[in-house]
Amino acid sequence: MAVVSKEEMETFFTEEFPQGSFDLVEFGEDLITVKQRVDDSNLRPGGTVSGPTMMALADCAIYVAILREIGLVALAVTTSFNINFLRKPQAGRDIVATCQLLKLGKSLAIGEVSIYSEGVDEPVAHAVGTYSIPPKKT
Repeated sequence: MAVVSKEEMETFFTEEFPQGSFDLVEFGEDLITVKQRVDDSNLRPGGTVSGPTMMALADCAIYVAILREIGLVALAVTTSFNINFLRKPQAGRDIVATCQLLKLGKSLAIGEVSIYSEGVDEPVAHAVGTYSIPPKKT
């Protein structure tokens, strides 16, 4: 059961990450969807969305999925991250990441992310990330 609402998460990101350009699209029970608005600053030569942009989106999606379950713990941090780029994303479209948690333990959480060009069914990247969760203060 989620401990953070979509509205609380949006407020948290607005206050803590005002530089972000992510939108929370879906905040379902088992799935989080986050969209990255793509502009020229996200493109690399050749007119495709850059790898770092896709990596940041995947990392953000995992962070949102974890915080939704454990609360707004700013010190939950990425400890391991792996991404596979599958095909060229379309430069004229935003990118969308869907994330589901594979494991949520007391000290580690693992999330899996698929990234798509908005409106396209085939994924452009797949990522798995592990986060370290700080101990709860007693």
